Amino acid sequence: MKIRTPVADKKSRLEIIPLIDIMFFLLASFMMVSLQMQIVRTLKANLPTATLATSTKKPDIVNLSVAKDGQVSVDDKAMALPELFSMLTNRYDLNTNLPVYITGAQDATHGSVMFVLDFVKRAGIQHVAIAVNANPDSTHP
Repeated sequence: MKIRTPVADKKSRLEIIPLIDIMFFLLASFMMVSLQMQIVRTLKANLPTATLATSTKKPDIVNLSVAKDGQVSVDDKAMALPELFSMLTNRYDLNTNLPVYITGAQDATHGSVMFVLDFVKRAGIQHVAIAVNANPDSTHP
């Protein structure tokens, strides 16, 4: 015998649209949190590509060259580090957008070029680029 209940027979439904909204919200939240968890410790440098590198000689650009022994020269004139620091700070006071190009000799060590880069950053200059040779094999036969 079948007994009827006074409660109406309702079919349960699972609404999927609110669950999709919640999943998109959780995905976006996890993406934002994961991006903020990365600790970026880098030096900002504008590195030109080797095919587009050209020599630019302008009066408002400082060209630094680093020799094999770590000697720094400004526009082919050797300069001691204290003189270089005072020259860079004086030029930076006149022009806060002063660009500096650092060129290392082929046999210069990476450490000496990075030392000069850090030295320029300590002078307050923000626009620093590492100059590259378009054809590195042409310097040595």
